[in-house]
Amino acid sequence: MPATASPTTSSVLTARGLLLDMDGTLVNSDASVERVWRGWAVDHGLDPDEVMKVVHGRQGYATMAVLLPERPMELNYADNRVMLARETADTEGVVPVPGAPAFMAAIAALPHALVTSADVALADARMAAADLPMPKIRVTAESVTASKPHPEGFLKGAEALGLAPADCVAFEDSEAGITAARAAGMRVVGVGPRAKAMSPDAHVEDLTQIRVEPTAEGGIRLYVTA
Repeated sequence: MPATASPTTSSVLTARGLLLDMDGTLVNSDASVERVWRGWAVDHGLDPDEVMKVVHGRQGYATMAVLLPERPMELNYADNRVMLARETADTEGVVPVPGAPAFMAAIAALPHALVTSADVALADARMAAADLPMPKIRVTAESVTASKPHPEGFLKGAEALGLAPADCVAFEDSEAGITAARAAGMRVVGVGPRAKAMSPDAHVEDLTQIRVEPTAEGGIRLYVTA
């Protein structure tokens, strides 16, 4: 029997804290997102495939503003509340990204925070559906005044950890999220196919390709394997 090749380390990143997106990064919620947002697209006479190119990473009202630029923002906010309720109720098919349970266990005692465009209810529902622990520090939709790709969420996450943005590594899957993390002055590990086109500092297909190691100086070393 031929020997199985062992994974090789393709890059190593060091940090003092980790900032984690949720959807597409820790949790695969694509099935729920597709059901809810494709329905919204049809209701508003939009091409569902074009809507799905925009929706990932942003808060709902921000997605609507991109797709319906002439629409009054108060209607987007009202629609957003409805969409959040629908997404929170629809957890069928919500599962952890491969490697997420082991990754969350590996960083449990290390400085980390969730930075998500979901609100508290949706974040709780999806993390529970994926059977993943909720980080003690989290920045949700209620915590910010501007949606990704604005950097506010990541800056607040770093502040909550007591760290400079440059000392943090963000994990993200979407164009909006990676743009936000970069604007905050952070290095980025891109997770999944949507992230690859953004040329993040390191890219993985899923979290099985990440190994986490605390350093003697109190930092974090991330080994990215191919």
